[in-house]
Amino acid sequence: MRNKSRRWTVASMLVALLVAAPVHARDANTHAVDGVSRHAFSKQRAIRIDAALQRYVDDGRLAGAVALVLQDGKPVYQRAVGWSDKEAGRPMRVDTVFRIASQTKAITSTAILMLAEEGKLTLNDAVSRTIPAFAHTTVIAAGDAAPVPAKRAITLRDLLTHTAGISYGTDKPLAEIYKSKGFGTAAGHGWYLADKDEGICTTVERLATLPFDAQPGEKWIYGYNTDILGCVVERVSGMPLDAFIRSRITAPLGMKDTQFYLDPAQRTRLATVYASKDGRAVRAPDGSMGQGAYIDGPRRSFSGGAGLLSTAHDYARFLEMIRRGGTLGGVRILSPRSVRLMTTNQVSTIYSNDGMGYGYGFETTDRYGANGMDGVGAFGWGGAYGTSYRVDPESHLVLVLMIQQLPNATDIHPVFSTLVYQALE
Repeated sequence: MRNKSRRWTVASMLVALLVAAPVHARDANTHAVDGVSRHAFSKQRAIRIDAALQRYVDDGRLAGAVALVLQDGKPVYQRAVGWSDKEAGRPMRVDTVFRIASQTKAITSTAILMLAEEGKLTLNDAVSRTIPAFAHTTVIAAGDAAPVPAKRAITLRDLLTHTAGISYGTDKPLAEIYKSKGFGTAAGHGWYLADKDEGICTTVERLATLPFDAQPGEKWIYGYNTDILGCVVERVSGMPLDAFIRSRITAPLGMKDTQFYLDPAQRTRLATVYASKDGRAVRAPDGSMGQGAYIDGPRRSFSGGAGLLSTAHDYARFLEMIRRGGTLGGVRILSPRSVRLMTTNQVSTIYSNDGMGYGYGFETTDRYGANGMDGVGAFGWGGAYGTSYRVDPESHLVLVLMIQQLPNATDIHPVFSTLVYQALE
């Protein structure tokens, strides 16, 4: 007993010494948050981000940009550079509104998971349960002489993971038939629906009559999948998609600048679209291939795949909610389990065999080095107008970069990501 008591005394002294050790005995730039060590964001090294963003503007490769980085939900970097409208002399602001195109997909996917949590649908449901026009879909792959019946029903899970075989119909052999029905090249670059004078369910019911690119579950094909999910949200909830998103997601999260169409009184807040041409940013044309009908137009089509407008701050709040497991500011949008489904690779190697995956609305990083300096478990996506985002739970980071450039031939996205990560000490 005496030896045991002595051992406990020695152990207690060692613990006391360790507890009393000065902070500088560790890396002074490393902090513990919720018991997990992370590295601090260096303001000094962040100066490199300033310089790079300004260089793209000064070189004429970009008209302007807004960059925002959150760590543990707090801004550690925020900058607006260049012009929202260069020709009008209107500078970029941190609250400038951007067309976020496919960044809409994560919000619509969230709506589907919310309805699943309410028991109103399951992810294995056939789409035809909600949209009967999808009961008998067909497929015409390259080399096929004629459409053939789908081998099985398309499910909501197929749509969430882009494995339904549905493209944007811009390539052969589908291009001509899709164009004739108002899809593909008749819809800008394929995904643009903002000028349609009809509800989204009318649009996707017409889509259901067309052949698709591949059999359900066999390939990862990017296309109208999330627009179809938007119609599912409307049918299941009994609400227009814009009303569901506003009342159930954006308003509770305080995302006051996220909507499908902008109030004409705020038109000067919307950034102008530019296009990469011969290494420089030139003003894009009006219409479906450029500025789009996000202010003046029918304002009837709520595209769950590519229709929303937002700001860097608004979208970062949505992402921070996801990073925190479905809750922000005392408001729970999703359960942690549903968030895990969204941010975990659900398609094995169908999306990539080199360390990247795809969950329910997000691209995932499954191997360090597969996507720059992304930590394992990072997730994100982007939009056709040039916006992009990444969430890195390992570093407690949310990265948002907003530009309006279609097409965008610059390398600003990987450069921005690298410069953010190099600022972690």
